[in-house]
Amino acid sequence: MRVAIVGAGKVGSVLGRILVEEGARMTAVVSRSRASARTAGRLLRCANASTALTAIPRETDLVFITTPHDAVGEVARTLAELEGPDFRRLAVCHASGMLTASVLDPCAVRGAAVFSFHPLQTFPRDFHPRDILPRARGIFYGVDGPPRGVRMARRLAALLQGRIIVIPPERRVLYHAACVVASNHLTAMLAEVEAIIRAVLPRERKFMELVRPIIDATLANVAATSPAAALSGPVARGGVDTVARHLEAVRDTVPELLPYFTRMSLETVRLAAAKGSLTAERRAAMIGLIRSFTDETMHLKEIE
Repeated sequence: MRVAIVGAGKVGSVLGRILVEEGARMTAVVSRSRASARTAGRLLRCANASTALTAIPRETDLVFITTPHDAVGEVARTLAELEGPDFRRLAVCHASGMLTASVLDPCAVRGAAVFSFHPLQTFPRDFHPRDILPRARGIFYGVDGPPRGVRMARRLAALLQGRIIVIPPERRVLYHAACVVASNHLTAMLAEVEAIIRAVLPRERKFMELVRPIIDATLANVAATSPAAALSGPVARGGVDTVARHLEAVRDTVPELLPYFTRMSLETVRLAAAKGSLTAERRAAMIGLIRSFTDETMHLKEIE
């Protein structure tokens, strides 16, 4: 497969590198700056690094747009205006989680196979592409598009040692929100854990060494069963007194974390209720307790 990457950030660099290692040939690397294009070009073994889409040669099979989502439409429109590509044999995809394949319609009108191809993985900007590579193989890709495009998506995913899931276009943004919860919200939650650990052990520098075993076990338990089945702890047991003491400790020691702690305690009550481990009396007592620690308006009808 002969591939041109448009967007020399972490997604394009990492996925492009995997493609190269699996036998694909990079025909061009295009980026807003020549420096970033050249940097990615070295990683992808591609000397054709440019700031212009006109650098993409005619023999390219796939144009993979890995720019931020607000630039995808402009790239697609500009690409569609070029005379060089043979669109009837060209595939064009983008890696945005928010956008559907419809943003590539200008290329589809020219005859290209189009599809969205969002990697269900995190690509932190502060990490070197080589540090991300081991975790970017064998992942899922959120895809949509016409049948011809989806067929090409399966082929591309196989080359990346991954699999596709077809996302209904009308649920694309909700799908992306789920990805944000799985990565960004989890990261924020771990920052809260770090802050609390620091309050307990001010000199502790490697908080993840302390909590990694319980996190790993929790992930394994959820994977083996379900979030509800894997839930343990004082809320699941109906331990109102324990939860009260937790709330008091957070309020008195790290009060800035109290809004987070109360909100997540309520979500844990919701999950425990779904699991069936709380009696109606314990559930009501737990909700009343948590509400007493916050001035925020909580929408609790679904669990009350």
